[in-house]
Amino acid sequence: MFKDGFAAYAALLKTKPETEGVELAVTDNTQLFEKYRDTRDISVRNELVLNYMAVVKYAAMSLRNVYAKYGDPDDVVNEGVIALINAVETFDLERGVKFETYATLKVRGSIIDFVRKQDFIPRQVRKFGKELDDAYNVLYTELGRHPTNAELAEYLGVTKEKLAKAMATVASAATLSFEELLYEDNFSDAFSGGDEPDRNLYEEEARKVLAEAIATLKENERQVISLYYYEKLKFNDIAKVLGVTESRICQIHTKSMMLLKRKLADYFNTR
Repeated sequence: MFKDGFAAYAALLKTKPETEGVELAVTDNTQLFEKYRDTRDISVRNELVLNYMAVVKYAAMSLRNVYAKYGDPDDVVNEGVIALINAVETFDLERGVKFETYATLKVRGSIIDFVRKQDFIPRQVRKFGKELDDAYNVLYTELGRHPTNAELAEYLGVTKEKLAKAMATVASAATLSFEELLYEDNFSDAFSGGDEPDRNLYEEEARKVLAEAIATLKENERQVISLYYYEKLKFNDIAKVLGVTESRICQIHTKSMMLLKRKLADYFNTR
């Protein structure tokens, strides 16, 4: 039932978005892009936007757990459409980059930035998320491994019960923090210049790092990440599949995100 770790993270990293019910048009839009480049005709631009609306739908869907409890999905989609229009207007055919790649990074980055600026996640939640992330990094450095919840609780000076409850509340903040690291701060830079082979190599290296990171997670952590990123399930749906509470799923997801963020940060800092 569950995809392996590499497949899950390949899905997370892939730049041609496709998922059940959301598929990109397979037609070649090169001629339309050439026509828009030469004429700047708004009707041509709008046709291109319509052809790639799946990019927006996919980005909004994959980030839904970041904003679902605090924001209006329609606002998020509208922000994605604005970014897609900008992507069409600024796309350069001569760069040799696939438009799906370019648009996905623009749209996803725009949605992440919008969610952050709207302050959907309560300040106290973000504050604890930062404290938890710092604690995780300190202990990971000291121990050379994934710290246990008991070790995190002791470092933060809270009970294990209080830590578990808090970890459930910061799932959205943990996801947003990871997405910012993955797409906004690093992949957008990597894809903004250079040759296509270099970009492909960069993506493959990042996938390998994530595949190795997933291999160190526990079975239930791998299942949660696979269902969240590959199957596109919401936290409450994952809870039903695994037969546990939604709160428990959020705890598992938060802990997994801290490890993956640490592994990716180490990779980005050394490349």
